Amino acid sequence: MNYGEIINKLKKQGCSALEIINNFICTGLLCRTTVNGRSMNPTIQDGERLLYNPFVGKINHGDICIVNVNEKLLIKRVIAIGGDHLTISIYGSVAINGEKDNEYGLQLTKRAKELIEDFCTAKTGGTIWDLEKYAFANKTEYELINWFYDILLIEAQHKVVDSGFRYLEKKREPKERFYMPRRKQFLKMGLIEALQGMIDDKYDILCVSLIPGAGKTTIEKMFNALVAGWFPNDFCLFYSHSGDITRMYYDGVYDIVTNADEYAWNEIFPSLTVTSTNAKLEQFNIGKYKPFPSVQCTSVGSKNAGKVRASKFLLVDDMIGGIEEALNPMVLDKLWDKYAVDARQRKIQDTDGHNCKEIHIATRWSVHDVIGRIQNMYAGNKRVKTIAVPDVDPVTGESNFDYEYSGFTKEFFADQQLLMDEISYRCLYKQEPIEREGLLFPDDKIRRYLNLPHGEPEIVTAQCDTKGKGTDYFVLPVLQKHGEDYYCIDCVCDNTADYEEQYRNAAGVLVNNKVQECEFERNAGGDRVAMEVNKRVESVGWICNITDTPTETNKEARIFQCSNWILQHIIFKDASLYKPNEPYGVMVSLLKQYSVSGKKQLDDVPDVFSNFALRMTKGNRIKQTVIISSPI
Repeated sequence: MNYGEIINKLKKQGCSALEIINNFICTGLLCRTTVNGRSMNPTIQDGERLLYNPFVGKINHGDICIVNVNEKLLIKRVIAIGGDHLTISIYGSVAINGEKDNEYGLQLTKRAKELIEDFCTAKTGGTIWDLEKYAFANKTEYELINWFYDILLIEAQHKVVDSGFRYLEKKREPKERFYMPRRKQFLKMGLIEALQGMIDDKYDILCVSLIPGAGKTTIEKMFNALVAGWFPNDFCLFYSHSGDITRMYYDGVYDIVTNADEYAWNEIFPSLTVTSTNAKLEQFNIGKYKPFPSVQCTSVGSKNAGKVRASKFLLVDDMIGGIEEALNPMVLDKLWDKYAVDARQRKIQDTDGHNCKEIHIATRWSVHDVIGRIQNMYAGNKRVKTIAVPDVDPVTGESNFDYEYSGFTKEFFADQQLLMDEISYRCLYKQEPIEREGLLFPDDKIRRYLNLPHGEPEIVTAQCDTKGKGTDYFVLPVLQKHGEDYYCIDCVCDNTADYEEQYRNAAGVLVNNKVQECEFERNAGGDRVAMEVNKRVESVGWICNITDTPTETNKEARIFQCSNWILQHIIFKDASLYKPNEPYGVMVSLLKQYSVSGKKQLDDVPDVFSNFALRMTKGNRIKQTVIISSPI
């Protein structure tokens, strides 16, 4: 009699479900046990009570069984049955009947690496990388490191980008390596995940913007070398603005592939070799003959028709040569045409029928550069990935590029700011390209002076735009009037949130320059600021006619309306008379970068000068005078 027949008989006798189960238990047809352990999580939880059939029937793959081992009950899932061929590697990977599961296998190798790292930390207090540096320094060998590299080799041969980068440089002295001293930062910024996503067909286009010297081109060389081995039947094309850059790139990739004393490329790809080279054309081929070489390099303006193609990756590196090109809208349009009409047309499908992918690596100069236009074109497309990393972390203030060797500290970036104008620094180091089309105050239109005119000025006046929230600036320029011109001789320009510091700085510049009158914008508490500044001016014995006036017109319209008057009548110091990071330098830089077509830009400086222009031309506004003490 089977279970079904027994249950039906008991039901006819009027037994409840609980009584039926108790009957089975009492007769030995079912047994009870309690789970002890978490090995079957989440299917079966620790502490759960189970009923099981003690009589063995047919067992299939995936069944959960209870096995008595040395008087201890073990609960396990069946992965193999009689007749199956089971293979277990030294790393713990399992294959049944020769079945290969790359995804599962890579999970196992990942876990094996974690176990080795944990063991290394427990025994040495450091990482496997620390142990490797110690081994090189002391010219010794550790089997643990060899085991780790055995796993890295498996992963590198199965298209794991991080492991490929690590294995490539296994022969090099730690201080001479590129990847490992930078690995922590590259992982944090998501660069390695993004490159892996390109290999795994998660992304079609990747745009990367990093500071100069961050190693973006070098990591691209290493990636191209691996791609050439992983996809020996396909070909990649490297594209840049300069023939010098393409030559350096070609030499770098070729060295990684052929220099067995420095790199372990031939260990990852033992069956592949370079079969042909053409240094003049900056091309070389790996493996069997194909229509185009594995690695090809070309520059903007080269006559490429029919000569180069890309089936796996089109690699575009720094299309813009510098700030002069970025300032010229015609040049930017021409470079876009070169990319869209020339470089992009070199793309064909790979041997598997997939579309060729693109990687763009550049320092951002303009919102109208190639990366900027690609971002606009594919806005919201999840298959287009963008990585832009500034000099320092905006939250912690720490450097994002403080590599183990040859890194960049926050002090280095502070020094760079001393030497550069604000616009260039923000482009190169903040990854904040400037909108240059539509500039109202371009550098070549701004009037400059080396020396002030002879004689006393007709008046020394000032204008103040008080600071709002966030990144807004407190701006107070001081101007001397000589004839029809106003010479800007000094200023306050900072974004400190410390109100007392604002009051102190403003009062100081008014007193030190013997300013006779100053108007504050009343909006956003400007009347209160005017009163506080006046108190501090009076406290040192100087009298300045301080007023506050509301602003009622649209800011953008007002700036545009007054821009021509500002260019004609306000004269600024020659650039040699101030440092870029000084308040005066910051003020001029913020004025120059303002654009009528820009978004989310800082407009405090052009705003304060537009209000000054309206005051000097007796714009249609009504002043409110702050009552001050009599000078008599």
